[in-house]
Amino acid sequence: MLFLSALNFATAQTDFYARLADSALTLTHQRVQYDPSYFKISYPNGDVPADKGVCTDVVIRAYRKLGVDLQQEVHLDMKAHFDQYPKNWGMSHTDPNIDHRRVPNLMTFFKRKGTVLTISDKPEDYHPGDIVCWNLGSGVTHIGIVSKKTTHDGKRHLIIHNIGAGQVLEDCLFSYQIIGHYRYAKQGK
Repeated sequence: MLFLSALNFATAQTDFYARLADSALTLTHQRVQYDPSYFKISYPNGDVPADKGVCTDVVIRAYRKLGVDLQQEVHLDMKAHFDQYPKNWGMSHTDPNIDHRRVPNLMTFFKRKGTVLTISDKPEDYHPGDIVCWNLGSGVTHIGIVSKKTTHDGKRHLIIHNIGAGQVLEDCLFSYQIIGHYRYAKQGK
């Protein structure tokens, strides 16, 4: 049997988050039109058309490149613990076409299955591969991934997200009210 030492486990975890940040960065090279439409998609490993997407699709696609299917992960957890998830949309049962594409559901999933990190106004608290969620006002939420790239002055990591202009890399970490800060790595990945 192979046992990982605490140091090896920490190194493996850090490597996963670095690869997640790299995975998200590659998405910025693909032209994507912001499209919040409901799509009927396959399950598992379903995705909306490659040239369409919203903020959650950046996170979903970045994880998928590393072999983690958030569509399936969220769906299975919602089926088992539906009462723990928001009821913002009047749903009475799960829907694998859309559940994983809603920021409040991803936040709930990351709280349940990942690590909840400190929300702060200190740039040094946010690391490549971290997931950050924001409140844009009027009940609108947003999600993105912290990249390895930093601002020109090196003080903050840039964010990979889609807030309407496609999958982009921007300096927007503190542009909105942060309401969630997470890390998630599926066991064995």
